[in-house]
Amino acid sequence: MLPSKSRKVELMRLMQLIYASRPSGFEAAMLEEILVTARRCNERDGLTGALICRRDLFIQMLEGPRDKVTATFGRILQDRRHVDVSLVWCGDTSMRIFADWTMRDDPVMCWMWTRAELRLRDVTALAAVELRQVFVRLAKQPQLGWSAAAD
Repeated sequence: MLPSKSRKVELMRLMQLIYASRPSGFEAAMLEEILVTARRCNERDGLTGALICRRDLFIQMLEGPRDKVTATFGRILQDRRHVDVSLVWCGDTSMRIFADWTMRDDPVMCWMWTRAELRLRDVTALAAVELRQVFVRLAKQPQLGWSAAAD
């Protein structure tokens, strides 16, 4: 008996990837376009994740099958809307943090970093484990993002 499509996905090794970038010319319309495209493509590719955004910083977690995550990250590296893209962390995982979200979005919230901390430190230089914990906490928070077109 062949496994169902959802069972095949479960049998594949899941990967999580976190990257940081700076938006080139941030505008709410640009962010909305990124989110709409990400949600459509992620649904097609079986990916989930979250995008933490502010005018000068994007931090994103992608999760799903390794080949799909790496292909998506490759497209992001070529996307002119992202500047100074840096891989923060990637690794295998047994479960998704954002299983119910093709792409959750939230601005950087005060429980993550204060404005003073953001001025004094390079968030992209934080330890991968610390940034991963930010996404774990985000998954437990209600959606407060920029986008009205939530999953």
